Amino acid sequence: MRFFSAVCVMSCLLVAAGCSGDDDDSTASTGGSSTSGTGAGGTGTGGKDTGGSANAGRPTSSAGAGGQDSPHEALDPDTAPAVAVDRFSAKAGMLQVRTADNGLPGPNEPVDFDSGEPFFTLGLGPNGEKVKYYNFDVQPTTAAPIYALFREGEDHPVDGQLNIVDVVPGDKGYNDFWAVSKVTVPADYVANTITSVAEIIDGGFDVTATDMLVNCPIVPKGSTAKDRFTDESPDLTRGWYRDQVVYYFNFSEAALKPAAGKVPTSPIYVTFKINPGDAGGGPASGFKFEAGSAQTHNVPATLPGDTGYSPLWAVHIYDNADFGTVMDLDTAAAANVLEPKGPTVNCPIVSVK
Repeated sequence: MRFFSAVCVMSCLLVAAGCSGDDDDSTASTGGSSTSGTGAGGTGTGGKDTGGSANAGRPTSSAGAGGQDSPHEALDPDTAPAVAVDRFSAKAGMLQVRTADNGLPGPNEPVDFDSGEPFFTLGLGPNGEKVKYYNFDVQPTTAAPIYALFREGEDHPVDGQLNIVDVVPGDKGYNDFWAVSKVTVPADYVANTITSVAEIIDGGFDVTATDMLVNCPIVPKGSTAKDRFTDESPDLTRGWYRDQVVYYFNFSEAALKPAAGKVPTSPIYVTFKINPGDAGGGPASGFKFEAGSAQTHNVPATLPGDTGYSPLWAVHIYDNADFGTVMDLDTAAAANVLEPKGPTVNCPIVSVK
């Protein structure tokens, strides 16, 4: 898949750009993208950025594509070290934080997101459809910047060049959602001689912001999440982080663009086994299920293909006393909402029946 499936153009040159690049263990990849750790606005719990614009923190150099000489020879992603990733540390997680008792995977252990709660949820659609979505925890509405490398005069990303990021889970400013920029490099540029955001900045390369957002959660190498709403590959994609390799998923069930400079959100109505405010209540108690089933009555307001769909959900928590009456969006909206301004969570829908 080439930079989100195809090559997306700005002004008919950058076509469908995104975070897809080199598939795990593949050497034939497409254009890179990268993120700048300085792209954060305000900060929130767990080192996550919660303020600023979706395009914050990108290099602002207006230098030509020539820039400075590359600081090193091309790196081989097959032999370069991999970044250690821990999505469940106290710094990285919000709802999914590892304890001695909850069994969440250890630091840098592969995660099977198809293994059940808390990694995926069965909910109900706006018209009572059966939906499945993954849970990638709380994410802010400020995207982290990500960069794609294009040779001067070409309209497609540099073949073989991995995407480049400067934040991973637990870092200030990290987000699963990335704002895409195009970096113009010389015509004779050799793939993977730029492997860090610092080299983009120091090289003085021309950087052009786009209005694209992509959903690419960084995870430990070997992690799996096999379901997708589209026919895109569920395989991990490789990128660069400070001369090391990162691995991430791609979820492209909807084309996303910033809304007022932020990652757009869509409402979801959820309820828990114990209501928030009661002892042990809220997320810690887990979602309420139908008897003998993993079926919740969590209801997203939109589905992929709907106007306004976003995998970043604005959570509305309703009274679990209304669980039996909530079967679709109308009945969810009529329920007693206890917390109308819950967190924003990354939950891409991967199945609708």
